[in-house]
Amino acid sequence: MIKTASHFERLDDNQVICRLCPADCQIADGQEGICGSRKNEGGQLVTDNYGEVVTIAVDPIEKKPLYHFYPTSDILSTGPNCCNLKCRHCQNWNISQEKVKTIYVPPEELVNQTKQRDLVGVAFTYTEPVIWYEYIMDTAPLLRQAGLKVVLVSNGYINPEPLKSLLEVVDAFNIDLKGMQQSFYSRVCKGKIEPVLDALRLTAKSDAHLEITNLIIPTHNDSDDDLHQLVDFVASLSDNIPLHFSAYHPSYHMDVAATPVETMIRAYEIGRLSLKHVFLGNIGLDGYSNTTCPGCGALLVRRSGYRTDIVGLNGSVCAKCGADSGIIL
Repeated sequence: MIKTASHFERLDDNQVICRLCPADCQIADGQEGICGSRKNEGGQLVTDNYGEVVTIAVDPIEKKPLYHFYPTSDILSTGPNCCNLKCRHCQNWNISQEKVKTIYVPPEELVNQTKQRDLVGVAFTYTEPVIWYEYIMDTAPLLRQAGLKVVLVSNGYINPEPLKSLLEVVDAFNIDLKGMQQSFYSRVCKGKIEPVLDALRLTAKSDAHLEITNLIIPTHNDSDDDLHQLVDFVASLSDNIPLHFSAYHPSYHMDVAATPVETMIRAYEIGRLSLKHVFLGNIGLDGYSNTTCPGCGALLVRRSGYRTDIVGLNGSVCAKCGADSGIIL
């Protein structure tokens, strides 16, 4: 479905600049931006991905990963085709880096599917929901009106003005912070780091729930200095933000060996120096995905794979000492 795109400027000679994300693509008539979903038609920027979904599935909310936002809930997951970054290690490259067949799902139908399944809400995920901006901005208010939650799993590669609008209609974010060096973003992702840091700062100051994920890639972003910088940055936003370290496995154009268990444990230990909640994912280590009380250390939520059990909460506070867990129920 073709719709006029948001956030662009017209230039001379029927050219436009897309201002949705930091790529700031200058697009000639008949051409499309880096995301493959926004095209210049006669000096008008349009999007051809409105409501065009690559898949719809029901997932545990912990799979997003969101550990402190309605734990044990199931959520409807869907996403668009393509992305505004070109990560060499992308695990969903077949739908993010290549054009594939999609199916049109109007906003009202997505809401109805979620209600019929008795789910907590919708997660816009799998590829990059930022490039689905117009669809999300239309769908999110309908989901909220129906008492459903709106989640974005994003690379955070978005300009401040469109992000401010999203923050008004999205309940929770998991944002990838892929590394702490511009050289990493340039070499591995074909993007810029500072806009991602700005997006995280803006989101952390909002009312939206925020969790952060870092995929640890050996020899690329796994040095002690990298990990300390990342943890210190997250702590500067809030030491209560859950940080998920995820283990890398070879995929797409990257064949570096998988992240060793020792590296994951080292990242966890560095994270725990400054943050209350650090988790290890994609590696199958028992005990490193549990939530413990930041006050007394009591076990609050036990996780094994995608099985989640709430064991030590009284509402959102620790049943033992009464400390606030930061978990939204």
